[in-house]
Formats: sequence, structure tokens, C-alpha cells
Amino acid sequence: MDPGDTNSEPHRERSAFALLAGVHLKQNWRRLEAVLLQSKLLSVTVLLFIVGYCWLSFALFYRAMRFVGAFPGLGDLLVERMIFILFAFLFALLLISNLVISYSNLFRNRETNFLHCLPISPNAIFQWKFLESTVVASWAFLFLIAPLLVAYGLVEDVDWTFYPVTVFMVLMFVILPAIAGAWSAIGLARYMDRRFFQYTTLGLGVLVLVALAFWLKPDVVTDDMLETRVMLVLDRLLKNTQFSQFAFLPSYWLASGVISWSEGAISATGFFMLVMLSYGLFWGRFTMVMAGSPLYEAASAVQSRGPVASRWKWVQWLDRGKRNRSKAWSPGFLERFFGLLFWMPPDFRAVLVKDVRVFWRDTSQWGQSLLLFGLLAAYIVNLKNFSSKLNNPFWIHLISYMNLGACSLNLATLTTRFVFPQFSLEGKRLWIVGMAPIGLKKVIGIKYTLACLISMSLTGILIFMSCHMLNMPWMQIGYFTFVIAVMALTLNGLAMGLGVIYPNFKEDNPSKIVSGFGGTFCLVLSFLYIVGSIAILAVGSPWREQTVPWVVALGWGSFTVLSLGLGLIPYRIGINRLRHMEI
Repeated sequence: MDPGDTNSEPHRERSAFALLAGVHLKQNWRRLEAVLLQSKLLSVTVLLFIVGYCWLSFALFYRAMRFVGAFPGLGDLLVERMIFILFAFLFALLLISNLVISYSNLFRNRETNFLHCLPISPNAIFQWKFLESTVVASWAFLFLIAPLLVAYGLVEDVDWTFYPVTVFMVLMFVILPAIAGAWSAIGLARYMDRRFFQYTTLGLGVLVLVALAFWLKPDVVTDDMLETRVMLVLDRLLKNTQFSQFAFLPSYWLASGVISWSEGAISATGFFMLVMLSYGLFWGRFTMVMAGSPLYEAASAVQSRGPVASRWKWVQWLDRGKRNRSKAWSPGFLERFFGLLFWMPPDFRAVLVKDVRVFWRDTSQWGQSLLLFGLLAAYIVNLKNFSSKLNNPFWIHLISYMNLGACSLNLATLTTRFVFPQFSLEGKRLWIVGMAPIGLKKVIGIKYTLACLISMSLTGILIFMSCHMLNMPWMQIGYFTFVIAVMALTLNGLAMGLGVIYPNFKEDNPSKIVSGFGGTFCLVLSFLYIVGSIAILAVGSPWREQTVPWVVALGWGSFTVLSLGLGLIPYRIGINRLRHMEI
């Protein structure tokens, strides 16, 4: 084919990609302008939070590196190992994030299905959706890693060239997990209904968990060993972190390049930059050219089959009514389960069945939930190793509130990720619910009740188990469980209220809904509420030394007022907004 032919396939793909990118860029710019014009106070609040987060994270990273680096003879080694470990875990999280978002964007997106019906090649569709998924999945990584790199540069006293070189290496790095995540999403969509694929994936997951449990088993270090051979003990303590220095990990290339440039080893940094560049160019070019056909086959497979869960035998056994569907309708498992809650009105139970069934049919939704709770399970299992030698009352008090912060941040993740987009996910079908006798106000109340019940149950179990692992007395366990229950009511009210105030009915991808202005504002307020609440409760803790009763009462009063105000006011504003909403 003549390269100068304007009708050639590569030229048409580039034209289609440029058209899609230009249209979406204009749309996003206009949305940003509309948001800025709509509420300048809200925009200033988000901007101040971003600046405050950058400053706070930079200060924490800077102080931590200065503190660790002050150890004589060991500081540099510990700082380097921390950087390797951090980049390794961030690479794993970035890979998972790209997998989840790419799957949703490629196979659970209305725009993608619409583009497949147009005279646009699958390669052009994939190229645009790949770029979109990479940006959505990687912006948080860039937002997190920037303060760390600035702090590391100041601690190591590097020159100004360190920062542009580091930015270039980070941009090359994020391409690699994006490519791996896109291909994993295509393979998952294409073969997820096959029994061999399901059993193989499950078996590999079990093997990985067993290997991690064996690998991360802590070594017992005696006092005699600490007094005689410090380096030997240090090697034993750090042996479980050697995986982060595996030479074929992209995180190793990035960390080695950053450390080498800070030490003045320019040639070593150039080598790792060329390694990342070569892998990025090769796999990037291969993906951009060859992924169109597998994408089309995977999309066809997804559209031509029902939910994967409906093929599992245990689900079919639970939903025995499907066997008689050809003869007469009979209630399924969810109808029978919620039917046991006889004290609830029938319309209440119907909305619960609808929400749970919609959530179960969305693979990306419950897949992310399983991933999140898997990480939490690993956190709880390792607490027993962390709390084995906590004897100082100061450290016990500090760790207990840090544990509360970890559990509450997990709660904020659940509410922001799953509760905030609930109203927007009704989409263009909102008029059906709005014209029903039950009314939108009651529907929002049912969604809020369901979210509170689920989140309070999960986080209550989490805080109970974690406090038990930390060997806290029963009174403290009950105290922290009650606190997390109050936080669950507040954060769910905040997420549900802001979800009604700032809806996005044009998107059916929850990740994009959460990434919008309303979701960002919800995350900001949730974070500020958690930080403020933990600070108030820690100052007014009844288990502090020299506790003053009026300080405890003032702390609980402030926490109660803050929780009621932040949870009730947005929810009431959202309910009032429903009265004037046109559907």
C-alpha cells in the first residue's frame, strides 16, 4: 500500500484517534469551565486541599527520610531499600488499577459499544480507550509519588537536573503497567467464562497466598543476636524485601535510575532509562498495532454471553427458580433472602434486590471489592506480628488510633468508591424510578440504609479483629467499634448527599463518576473529617495519662457535632435537590 495514500488504514486510524482525543479534550475542558463557574468556593476548597496534601505528604516524607538516614552506617541502606519496596508495591497497585479500569473502559462502557458500531477500526478505539484508561489509572500514582521524589532530592542534596530526569523516567514507567493491564483485561474478558481459566486463576491465587504467607513469615531475633552481630540481624530482617530488587521488575529500573542519578552515576541512570524506553517503545508499538483484533473478539465474547456468575453451579443451585422459568416464574435467591425480612415494606425489599443484583452483575464492581478486602485481610493477619512487643503505654495509645485511622480510611474508600456513584448509576433510567409510587426520596433513603448496614458490618468486623489482634481490652474494643459505627453513618450520608448534589448521568463507569469533581470533593471532605475526628478523639481519649474529664467530654462533644453536621447537612441538601430535579 502506498504510504502517501490518505485512505490507507494507518492514516484512518490516526485520524479517528485524533478526532476522539480532540472531542473528549474539548468536552473535559468545558466541564472544567462549567464547574469553575458553578461554584468558585468549591473549586478553591479542592485546590487548597491539593496544596495542603502535597505540603503535608512532602513534610512527612522529608522528616521520615531524615530520621532514617540519621542512623550511622545504616541510614543510606534503609532509605534505598524503602524506595525499592515503595516502588515495587506501587507498581503492583498500578497494574491492578490498570486492569480494573481497562476492563470497565473497554467492555463495560456505552461509548465503547457505540464506537464499535461506527466505521472506526478496533485499533483506533483501543488506542483512545488505552490512553483514557492510563490517565485515569495513573494520575493518583503521579500525585502520590511527586512529594516523595521532591523530598528525596532535598535529602540527597541533588541539583536541579534530578527533577526533570525523574519526571521523564516516571512517565516511561507508567506505560509498562498500563500495557500489561490492558492485555490482562482483554484476556480476562475473552476467556473468563471458560472453566479451565477459572480454575487456573483460582489455583494460582491460592498458591500466591500460600507463598506469601511462607515468604513473609517473620524471623525471631533474640537479644543476644542484637548485641553481637548487628549486620547479620539486619540482613535477616530485610531478607523478605529482596523481591523488590529483582532485576526484571520495572519498579527496580525506576528506583535504580532515581538512586543512581542522585549519587552522580549518570551512565547507570542512562542505562535504566534506555531499558524502560526500549520496553515501552516495543510493547507500546506492538499493543497499538496488534490489540485491535483481540479487543474486537473479546468485546464480541462479552456481548454474546450473560453474566459469568450465572454459569457457576453454586449460583444456579442458590437460584433454583431458574430451572422452572420456562414453566412459571418463581422468585430467585435474592427475593427469597430479602423476603425473610418480613418487617420491611415490599417496595423497600424490591429496591434492595435491585441494587444488590445490579452490583453483582457488574464484575468490575465486586472484583474491586474482593481486591480491597484481600488487602485488608493481609493487614489484619500481620497485626499480630506488629503488636507482639508493645509494652510502652505511649506506643499502645498511638498504635490504637493509627489502627482507627487505617480502618476509617478504608471506610472512606468504600463510601466514595461505591456509595457516591449509586444515584448517578441510575442514568437515563432515573425517570422510571422517579415516576414510581415509591418516589426518589424514599429510594435514596433505602440506598443510604443499605450502604450503612453493609459498611458498618464490614468495618465493624475489621475494627473488632484488628483491635483484638493488638491485644486491647474489651472496653477499648467496644469504644473503637462504636466510633467506627458513627463514622460509617457520617461518611455514608456525606457520599450519598454529594452523589445527589453532583450527579453524572452521562457516565456508566463508576471509576469515571468518582474521578469527577463531585467524587473528588467527597474524598476531600472524607479525608478532612477522618483526620479531624481522630485528632479530636486522640486528644480527648479516656486512656491517656493524666486524663481530664472535661477534655474527654469536650472531645466527644466536638466529634458528635462534627459527625452530625458533615453527615446530615449534605444529605438534607441532596434530598431537597430532588424536589427541583427534572427527570
